[in-house]
Amino acid sequence: MVLIAITTEHICCIFKSSVMALNSLPFVSSMELSQSSIQDLVKKFKQVMFSNADIYSFVSPSAYDTAWVSMIPDPHQPDRPMFAECLDWVFNSQREEGFWGGFDGHGLPTIDSLPATLASMVALKQWNVGVKNIDRGLAFIHANAEKLLEEKYNPCPRWFAIVFPAIVELARSVGIEMIFTGRLEAMVAEIFDQRQQILNTEEMEDKYHYPPLLSYLEALPSWYDISHEEIVKHLSGDGSIFRSPSATARAFMVTGKEECLAYLLSLLQRCPTGVPSVYPMDKELVKLSMVNQLQRLGLAQHFVDEIDQILSVVHRNYMNREGETRQINFVPAQLYKDSLAFRLLRMHGHSVSPWSFCWFLHHDDIMDHIQNNCGHLSSVLLNVYRATDVMFPGEYELEEARSFSRNLLEKSVSLRHLDDNLVVFPNFQRMIEQEMSLPWIARLDHLDHRKWIEVNEINTLWMGKASFYRLSCLHEDDLMRLAMENYNFRQSIYNKELVEITRWSKDWGLSKMGFGRENTTYCYFASAAASSSQLLYDSEVRLVVAKGAILITVADDFFDMRGSMDELETLTEAVRRWDGHGLTGHTEVIFNALDNLVNDIAAKYLHQQGRGCDIAESLRDLWYETFSSWLREAMWSKSGYIPSNEEYLRTGMISIAAHTLVLQASCFLNPSIPIHKLRPSQYEPVTKLLMVTTRLLNDIQSYQGNCGGNKGIGHISLGGRGLCPKVEAYLNLKEQVDGKTNFVLLHRNESPEADIEDSISYVRGILDEKKKELIQHVLSDGLSDLPSSSKHIHLSCLKVFQMFFNSKNEFDSRTSEMLQDIKQAIYTPLEFQKAKPSIKPLPLPSERKKEFSTVNAILGPSFKNQTIKRFTAYAVPLPMPRVGYGKIFISLKFKTCFI
Repeated sequence: MVLIAITTEHICCIFKSSVMALNSLPFVSSMELSQSSIQDLVKKFKQVMFSNADIYSFVSPSAYDTAWVSMIPDPHQPDRPMFAECLDWVFNSQREEGFWGGFDGHGLPTIDSLPATLASMVALKQWNVGVKNIDRGLAFIHANAEKLLEEKYNPCPRWFAIVFPAIVELARSVGIEMIFTGRLEAMVAEIFDQRQQILNTEEMEDKYHYPPLLSYLEALPSWYDISHEEIVKHLSGDGSIFRSPSATARAFMVTGKEECLAYLLSLLQRCPTGVPSVYPMDKELVKLSMVNQLQRLGLAQHFVDEIDQILSVVHRNYMNREGETRQINFVPAQLYKDSLAFRLLRMHGHSVSPWSFCWFLHHDDIMDHIQNNCGHLSSVLLNVYRATDVMFPGEYELEEARSFSRNLLEKSVSLRHLDDNLVVFPNFQRMIEQEMSLPWIARLDHLDHRKWIEVNEINTLWMGKASFYRLSCLHEDDLMRLAMENYNFRQSIYNKELVEITRWSKDWGLSKMGFGRENTTYCYFASAAASSSQLLYDSEVRLVVAKGAILITVADDFFDMRGSMDELETLTEAVRRWDGHGLTGHTEVIFNALDNLVNDIAAKYLHQQGRGCDIAESLRDLWYETFSSWLREAMWSKSGYIPSNEEYLRTGMISIAAHTLVLQASCFLNPSIPIHKLRPSQYEPVTKLLMVTTRLLNDIQSYQGNCGGNKGIGHISLGGRGLCPKVEAYLNLKEQVDGKTNFVLLHRNESPEADIEDSISYVRGILDEKKKELIQHVLSDGLSDLPSSSKHIHLSCLKVFQMFFNSKNEFDSRTSEMLQDIKQAIYTPLEFQKAKPSIKPLPLPSERKKEFSTVNAILGPSFKNQTIKRFTAYAVPLPMPRVGYGKIFISLKFKTCFI
C-alpha cells in the first residue's frame, strides 16, 4: 500500500508563507469570497449566455476585416462608404496605445496588430477622416514594429509574410509614409523576399498549403495573374471567398458580383458594426467552445443543466448526421469541431463513435494536407490528441489518431518559428508540452483549472485569421472574475478543512506515531484537488477521503515496518470483532482512530438519510477486509511465501485500499450509492477495475523512472522504459530484504527468459487496458448500477494514483514540485494580471451615444448606411492608384487555433 511524506516542519513553512498570501487576494478577502457573490455572477451569466443570446454577441469584432468592409464605396455615391457603420467602428475602436487588432492576455499588442493597424489607417485615409487616429497609429508602428517583428522573426509566419508587405505597399500608396531604418529595414526587406518566394512556389489552391493563396486575395500583388473568372469560380455558395469578410469585400470590389454583395449585406445585417473574422460562424462550434471554456475554468458545476442541454442537442445532431462531402480548405475547422464534440459528449456520458472525428484517417488527401500544414494546424492536432484521452478498449482508430497527432505536435513544437499558432499565442507551446508530458489521467482538476485561468488569454474561445475569437467584452471581465472567485473560494474552504484534518490527525495520535509517513497534507491535497469538478463547496466527501487515506497510510506502514506478527494479528482480530479492548500502544491508536472515523461516517449518513440507513456494520466489514489483506501480505513477507500471480493480485487489489476510500465517500454523494454496494460480494466492475489499476500502478512504480526516466515530450511513457543493471540488481535486492513481492517480480519469476524491462512492459500493457475499461465504465451508461457521481469519484481516485506514480513515487518523497502543487492548490492566490480594457463593440445604431457620430459629422448628413434593394453588378475600384488587384492584403484565413 502507498499514500505520502511531508514533515510537520514543511507544513509549518507552507502555513507561514501562504497565510500572508491569502491576505492579499486580488479581489476580496477570503471572508468576502462568499458563495452568494458567486451565485449572483452565475445567475447573471445564465441570463447572458444561455437565454437565446445571439452567438455573434460573444465574439469580438476583427479590426482587419471591419476595415476592409469599410473600404467598399457606395455604388450610388462612390465618394462615400457603402457600410458607414463599419467605418464608424474603426474610427472609435483604436486602443489608447494607438493600435488596432490583436493583443495578449495583458492587453499588449501581438504581431497581428501590425497589419490590422495599417488596414484601419488605410480605411480612415481613404475616406479622409480620423487624421489624429492615423497619426497615433503611425506612431505605434514606428515605436513597436521592430520589437514585434524581432519576437516573431526568422522566418516570420507564412500568413504574415504574405499580408505585411502588401499592407505596407497599400499604406504607402495612399500617402501613409512609414520610415523603416536600420535593423527594422533589413527585417522588412527579408519579409518582402519571403513573400516573393511564397508567390513563386505556391499554387493558387493546393493541398500542400493551408490556407491556400486564393484566400489571401487582398494581399496578392498587381503582377500576380488571377482573372475575374477564377475569382468567381471559387466563390462559395453563400457568395463568399472562404467565408472571409475581408476577402469577399475585395472580391466584390473587383468583380461587382451580386452574390458577394448579398453575402456582405447578410453579414452587416447580423453584425451591424464590427464584423467577425469568419462569417457565417458555426453555431454549434461556438456553443461547444463555450462549454469547453466553462469546464477548463472550473465553472461547469454551476451550469450543469445548461451544458447538458447544449450537449444533448449536439449529440442528437451528430446521431442524425449523414455522410458529408468535406472541402479540403474547411477540414481543419470541421476536425476541430468534431474532436471537441467527441471529447465533451463522451465525458458527459453520451454514446458517440470515434469515427465521428476519426473520419480523416480514411482520407489520404486529408492526412497529407494535415501533415503538410502541421505547424499551422497544431491547435487542431492538440484537440485531436486530447479527444483520445477518453479511449475505450478496442478503439484502435483512437490509438492511430493519438499517434498521428502526437508525432505532428512534436514536429510542430520543434519547428516553433514556423508555427503560426505558437507565434500569436506564445503560451500555446507550454500547453502542448504539458499535454504530452503529463497525461490527462495524471492531472488533478483543481490545478488544471488554475493553470487555465493563469495561462488563458483572458477570454479566448479559439483563433481565427490572425486574431482570437474572444468572448465579448460585455462578459469577459465578469467571466474571469467568476472563475477567480470560484477558485479562491475553494482555496479558502480547503485551507479551513486542512486545519480541521490536521487537528483530527493530531488529536487521535496518528501524526505522532514515530514511524512511517506523516501524510496529512498530501492526503488532503489529493482528496481536494482531484474532485473539485464533482464536489460541492460543502461536500463531506473530501474530509471522509482524507481521513481514510491518513489512516490507511499509517496502518499500512505499521503492518509493513513496525508491528510484530502478534500485534498485527491482535489488531486485525480487534477490527473483526470491532472491539479494541486489550489493545495498547500503536494498535490502540490505530483502532481508536478507525472507530472514530467509522462511527462519525455512520452517524452523519444516518442523519442525512434518515431511519433505517445504518451503514456502520457495512463500513466495519469493508475495513476488516482491508486489514485482513494487510495481515496476509505481512505473513507472506515474514515467511518468504511467494504467491501465484492470481493469488497475489486477488489480495493486492484489496490491500491497495482504493475501494475503501471511494465506497465510503460515495455514501455522501447525491445520489448516494446503495448500501449493499459496500459489501465485497457486491462490488461493481468499475470498483474492481479501480482496485486492480491502482495496484498495478503501485507495482510498476517500483521499477520506473530510476535511470533518469524520460519526461520530455518526445516520450509517451509514464517514466523510464529500461533499467541499468545496477539499478535492477538494487531493486531485486531491496525486495528480498523487505521480504515483499509485487506483480512485476512475480511475472519475472514465472518467465525466466524475460528481463525486468519485459516484465514491466507486460504489466504496463495490462494496466493500460484496465484503465481503458475503467474509463469506459465511468463514462458509459448501462455498465454499472452506481450513480454517475460515484463512478466519477472512482475516476478521480485513479487520477490521484496516476499523479503520484506518474514518473516516480511522489507520495513517498518530498519533491519541490509536489510541495509547489500543494501550495498552489490550497494556499497561494491566483497569479493573474487583469488585462487592460479590450476593444468594446459599439452599441447598436438605436443605442448610439452622441460621441459616436464623429465620422458622420465629418462626412456630412448624407453619410448614412443605406439598404440597397437592387444593385447592378460592376467593378468598384478603390479610390487610389492601382494596377490589377492592387497592392493590398488580407491576414491569415481562418487559422483554427481553437484552444
